[in-house]
Amino acid sequence: METLHESLGSTTTIFEEKKPTLMARWRYPSLSVHGVEGAFSAPGAKTVIPAKVIGKFSIRTVPDMDIDKTNEAVYTYVKEVFARLHSKNSLKVYAQHTGKWWVASPNHWNFRAASKATERVWGVKPDFTREGGSIPVTLTFEQATGKNVLLLPMGSSTDGAHSINEKLDKRNYIEGIKLLGAYLHYVAEEPQN
Repeated sequence: METLHESLGSTTTIFEEKKPTLMARWRYPSLSVHGVEGAFSAPGAKTVIPAKVIGKFSIRTVPDMDIDKTNEAVYTYVKEVFARLHSKNSLKVYAQHTGKWWVASPNHWNFRAASKATERVWGVKPDFTREGGSIPVTLTFEQATGKNVLLLPMGSSTDGAHSINEKLDKRNYIEGIKLLGAYLHYVAEEPQN
């Protein structure tokens, strides 16, 4: 939990214990609120009431979730809650974009090669997790090529992915180049069955 708190820059987590926290990150669907447009957010104390406010959130789906059914359930719920407010305002709720869930077997030869490369370069066996991410092109590549697709990470948990201060340490960049070379070496060696 200390490593997670360090990477978040906060001790606020949905759970206090390691196991339920990891299950929430690796196995379960989630809804994350990540933006509000229109409200005054700069430093200072302005009392401007906006004519329009946009709230943004994302839903992480997991295997066997149907994104269209999930979206419809969310639309219905949000509209029902809004109706109970008896507001004179109007509401629009819609998906800006969607992507289907993707999962692959860590026992595939492609992943075995990546595991060997990771152990060679970093000196540790990799943990195979099912952490969520929004890279819908992964499934597109897999469907278009009919081949197994691998996401080979180069960053660390402290990189602040998608944040204002997102970074990639120089060491990770250099070791990532080595990792790619080692991966290609092990792909050539790995029995492809």
